[in-house]
Amino acid sequence: MSEIGIGLVGYKFMGRAHSNAWRQVARFFDVDPVPRLRAVAGRDEANVRAAAEQLGWEGYETSYQRLLERDDIHLIDVCAPGNAHHDIAIAALQAGKHVLCEKPLANTLDQAREMVEVAEASGKVNMVCFNYRRAPAVQLAKKLISEGRIGQVRHWRAVYLQDWILDPQFPLVWRLQKDLSGSGALGDIAAHIIDLSQFLVGPITEVIGTLNTFIKERPLEQASAGGGLQASASTEMGQVTVDDSTTFLARFENGATGTFEATRLAPGRRNFNSFEINGSEGSVIFNLERLNELQVYLTSDPEDVQGFRTVNVTEPVHDYASAWWPPGHIIGYEHSFVHTVKDLLEGVKANQSPAPTFADGYACQAVLDAVEQSASNRQWASVQTLPVAVSR
Repeated sequence: MSEIGIGLVGYKFMGRAHSNAWRQVARFFDVDPVPRLRAVAGRDEANVRAAAEQLGWEGYETSYQRLLERDDIHLIDVCAPGNAHHDIAIAALQAGKHVLCEKPLANTLDQAREMVEVAEASGKVNMVCFNYRRAPAVQLAKKLISEGRIGQVRHWRAVYLQDWILDPQFPLVWRLQKDLSGSGALGDIAAHIIDLSQFLVGPITEVIGTLNTFIKERPLEQASAGGGLQASASTEMGQVTVDDSTTFLARFENGATGTFEATRLAPGRRNFNSFEINGSEGSVIFNLERLNELQVYLTSDPEDVQGFRTVNVTEPVHDYASAWWPPGHIIGYEHSFVHTVKDLLEGVKANQSPAPTFADGYACQAVLDAVEQSASNRQWASVQTLPVAVSR
């Protein structure tokens, strides 16, 4: 059995989630190559050293370029802020490394297009970490749709609601600055439900929508004594340059219609990522906060027992479930990342990029771009497509 050296860029929220996935995957799945956690990179030496020790990495570097120079690192995992995705991923591909990149793929559509082009030319395996595709319940929804069990899909409706920036005194972190993040709720969380919609229903062709910023200024942040971030003790404020929320309508290539809403200002909603799909012969409903369940309604059921059933998606027959616990012993958020890197490692062995590839990431980015155009022009906007096949 072979090994593959992993280099991680970034060590905070997503870096922690990815580190856990790389540590766990070979303990529960029969993967070849087996990942070896070579080094994590970050600019603050004290913090990146501490992260390497805590998260199980053999070492650390203070620049991502050093990861690319190392012969013992074969795959780069990009968990840096959005403004760094383009440069790091392209440099890694050109250095002959496989790449896993956090979502959204880039901060602009032009950057995403270039990333796809370089990935295609490199011949290296590339993947975007839209991890919610790999919740077993989402995979079951895909199976029911693909097998025609809910008939022709007509309606998609989805929301992604959070409240983590509800407090106006929450500091102006990088996710609230367009030059670093690209967009706000649109790229941060709506990107997930866009990707899920195109995975489950099909390509989106046009959109019309809104973007809103309700809290327009926030306190500048400063480092706390514990190494974290907090609002400055002064009254100095900075401008929020991204959206707090977005709502938009969409038309799909297959004729289905869709509604999308995403906000980070919904009190009481911690991570409410939910979609409902209605077909001509049934419906499915998913809610990430109950990620082991899929609600299913089929018109083929006898009239006296028709109604939504709640399927506990933990049976060995369900995708990924057999690697974990006995039926009914539920899994959690972190397992979606383990499933993602498991499929990525299989792609490396087969020398084939597993979906969602960079081309799929572009397809999501194109919808983000179209929503921004629509919000600016207050009219329908067409979604740009690549002149290459997008895997589904």
